[in-house]
Amino acid sequence: MPWNVGILGAGPGVAALHLPVLGRLWELFTVKHMADSGSGRARNLAVSLGATWSAAERELLADHEVEVVAICSPPAEHSRQIIASVAAGKRAIFCEKPLATSKEEAAEAIAACRAAGAVLLVGTNHLFDSAWGRARHHLVALEGHVQSISVTLALPPNDRYHQLVAEGGPFVAARRGRPDLTDPAVAASVLRQLLMGLAIHDLPAVRDIAPGIDEVVYARVASPVGYLVGYRAGGVLVQLALTMLPQGPDALWRMSIGTTHDRVEVDFPPAFVQAGSATVRVRNVDAQWVTYPRDPEDGYEAEWRLLAALLQGTVPMEYDELLADAHYGIDLADAAAAKLLEGVRP
Repeated sequence: MPWNVGILGAGPGVAALHLPVLGRLWELFTVKHMADSGSGRARNLAVSLGATWSAAERELLADHEVEVVAICSPPAEHSRQIIASVAAGKRAIFCEKPLATSKEEAAEAIAACRAAGAVLLVGTNHLFDSAWGRARHHLVALEGHVQSISVTLALPPNDRYHQLVAEGGPFVAARRGRPDLTDPAVAASVLRQLLMGLAIHDLPAVRDIAPGIDEVVYARVASPVGYLVGYRAGGVLVQLALTMLPQGPDALWRMSIGTTHDRVEVDFPPAFVQAGSATVRVRNVDAQWVTYPRDPEDGYEAEWRLLAALLQGTVPMEYDELLADAHYGIDLADAAAAKLLEGVRP
């Protein structure tokens, strides 16, 4: 029998990603209940699925038929809702990234799941993409020393990302109601939120090959939505870049890894697009490129399949890894925000 899923949140990611994925994985999961904070979107989505809907998380958590809670709400709600789900006796929680917005909240959420033996999975879908697994295997097999990592995002205009920078405000508005990035405190807060909202997709994968953050070398934000952050992790130089131009560039989401032997490039599909796995290309010492075939399954589907395996007990639950991933992202976001504020008078 499939596990019954209750979804907290009814935003674009739920409609465009999770519901289609769960529909294809009907033998593993059934959407039983959806809840929002009063927008009415949960009702529209639930009715089309024959599921229950409500305008408050309390009703969903009290639904005894719900075994798995999918938390797709704003980041500030994640840790609290994880703890509430565990207290309600739910068997598993799928939490959209990030796990939490502070290290204290992350520790509390992990401790609650560990104490109850509840399954927890954080939806950093790039980490579960088979193409990333292939790239990581390539790096290990050739034993090349990683020297540099760059993650480059070029995104077309999207209200979701513009709204992201306003979460947790209030901010001082500039032109067209956007945050005033000339105010250093506002810019630092925006940078932190963008790193926790967008860079977080890739930071667990980056941590796989560049654990630790020794020093943030530079950090800045760009209008209307963008950032450039560089840091050192051991002997590895890491650069994270985001640009969103008013005219809208072709979408690009690329991780490039330079080693002593070769260069590995992983091109992920744009967010909110299900088009199979990422594409992996490798340039060897002879400057020849080899492109690996893509898989039809993407990271969104792979993460839900992993959740099913965790529920079945066929793979171990690694609470410490989840906490370490959360700390890595929070530490980087805090250090980058602090770097941006260096030299600014109080």
